[in-house]
Amino acid sequence: MASPKIALITYQDQGKYTSTVEDEDTVLFNFLKNKGLDLTFEVWNNPEVNWDNYHLLILKSPWDYFDYIIDFREWLDAIEQKNIPMLNPLKTVRWNTDKHYLREIEAAGFTITPTLWIEPGEAFKLEQIFRHYGTNQIIIKPCVSGGAKNTFAISRENAEEQAIKLNALFAQESFLAQPFLPEVQTQGEWSFIFFKGRFSHCLLKTPQPGDFRVQHYLGGSIFPTEPPAHLLVEASGIVQQFAADCLYARVDGLEVNGAFMLMELELIEPFLFLFTHNASLDNYYQALEQLLKSAALKA
Repeated sequence: MASPKIALITYQDQGKYTSTVEDEDTVLFNFLKNKGLDLTFEVWNNPEVNWDNYHLLILKSPWDYFDYIIDFREWLDAIEQKNIPMLNPLKTVRWNTDKHYLREIEAAGFTITPTLWIEPGEAFKLEQIFRHYGTNQIIIKPCVSGGAKNTFAISRENAEEQAIKLNALFAQESFLAQPFLPEVQTQGEWSFIFFKGRFSHCLLKTPQPGDFRVQHYLGGSIFPTEPPAHLLVEASGIVQQFAADCLYARVDGLEVNGAFMLMELELIEPFLFLFTHNASLDNYYQALEQLLKSAALKA
């Protein structure tokens, strides 16, 4: 049987999310090609692509999907209508586009960052949020977002000057409000990477001095490390319940008072930090091979 034609899905790079680390997409593409896979890069919203040419789509770096969320969801619908399998699965991808998914994870008994949900049209005042958390600094971000887009660190001191801008944003879409957790700066944010439910590698991300954003393209630092056992148990439990059938999953969180607190379960376009671990590329390939042999992809 001929190797299935696979599209590795990316975005139209305009430098917005330029990385200061190794070009992960190209490295992965070349590695999989050398394994004999029939692979082509395709931009998800390129109208010239004939998706019927492909047997399988793998989401790798559609990093702008949240900038065009309506188009992205319509594209997912079109792929589903064509009955083209996608990794990660379409249903899971739809669920993961909106951070309301965190409610479901919390309801399953896992600890998430304390969160207040601000829905469009709600009369939510910043002072209410400060009082609710009993803190002087909060983080505000959209429920559909990525790459720190429209993410604000608000203090009581600058709340008044930010209020007009934020209330205008609150009227347009759903946001979430969380207390600023000092562990981001004092300890760093953990990322655990899994392939088909199996743990692959781990790293600790820290922001640059004076910032709270850990993204490497915003000046954050990356430290590959062995995972603390108690944190890995929690991260694995989340993956087994919500992403066991996924080719890849990245679990981001903090250690707070000795326990794991989930910040994000990344299942659409996470940077996988493949360059930080010697076996990561092969781990990815072995997981993909298992899924290619599965009944779902033979159909």
